[in-house]
Amino acid sequence: MQDAPGTGAERILLVLASLAHHGKAMSVRELVGKTGLAQSTLYRQIALLKRWGFVSEDGGRYAPGPVSLQLALSFDLGSHLVEASRGAMQRLAQASGESVGLLVAVKEQVICLEMIESLHSLRCSFEKGRAVSLKAGASAKSLLAFMNERRCAQILETMFTDDEAARMALAEQLATIRTEGYVVSDSEVDPGVWGVSAPIFARTARGSPSVASITLMVPVTRVPGREAALIDATRSTAREISRRLQTD
Repeated sequence: MQDAPGTGAERILLVLASLAHHGKAMSVRELVGKTGLAQSTLYRQIALLKRWGFVSEDGGRYAPGPVSLQLALSFDLGSHLVEASRGAMQRLAQASGESVGLLVAVKEQVICLEMIESLHSLRCSFEKGRAVSLKAGASAKSLLAFMNERRCAQILETMFTDDEAARMALAEQLATIRTEGYVVSDSEVDPGVWGVSAPIFARTARGSPSVASITLMVPVTRVPGREAALIDATRSTAREISRRLQTD
C-alpha cells in the first residue's frame, strides 16, 4: 500500500494507473490495497470514471473502459516514436527470426510500447503494455545507462534506498554499458530469455539522453553462435531509428 494522494484529481489518476499497471480486472479490495484509498473514496472515484467511460465493471471487478482503450489506440496511431520505429523493428524481427521490443522508462519501470513477435512456436512472452522494474534486464539497463545522469541517479536512489552495495554495483555496470553502447542479459527478467538492448537517441549529440531502447529477445536455446550477429543487428536498428527521429 502507498500513501494516498491528497487531491481529487490525483486520486482519480491513481485509480487509473493502478488498473493499467495491474494488467487484469481488479476487485475493490485489491484496489484499496493498491491505492491506499478508503473504500468509500474509491467507490466515488470509480463511479465517476465509469460515468465517463474510463472504467468498466464486470461482476464487481474493474478494468480500463472504452475511453481508456480509445486513448491507447490514439497513442498507437499518433506516437511519433512508435511510427518511426515500427519499420526498422519489423526488419530486425524478420532478419533475426526473433521478437523485438520498443521500450521506455516511466519512473522506476520499463514499459513496452511496441512488440514485434517472433513466428517461432517457442518465443518470448514479453507483451506490449507490460511493465517491469528498472532494476534488471537488458532493456532496463540500457534505459538507465543512457538517460539523463541526474534522472538516473535519482532513480537508483529510489530503487536501492536500503541497499547501497547493490546501487553501486549497478552504477558501475551502467558505466561499462555507456562505453560499449549496448547491454546483454540472460534470464534476468524471464527465465530462459536472452536479450540485447541498444539506445535510441532523438538528437545527434553523443551526450544527449536516449528516448527509448530497442531490445531483441531470444530463447537461450537459439542464442549459441549467434551472439555477435544479434548484437550487431540490434545496434544497427537502434541507429537507424535514431537517424529517422533526428531527421523527421
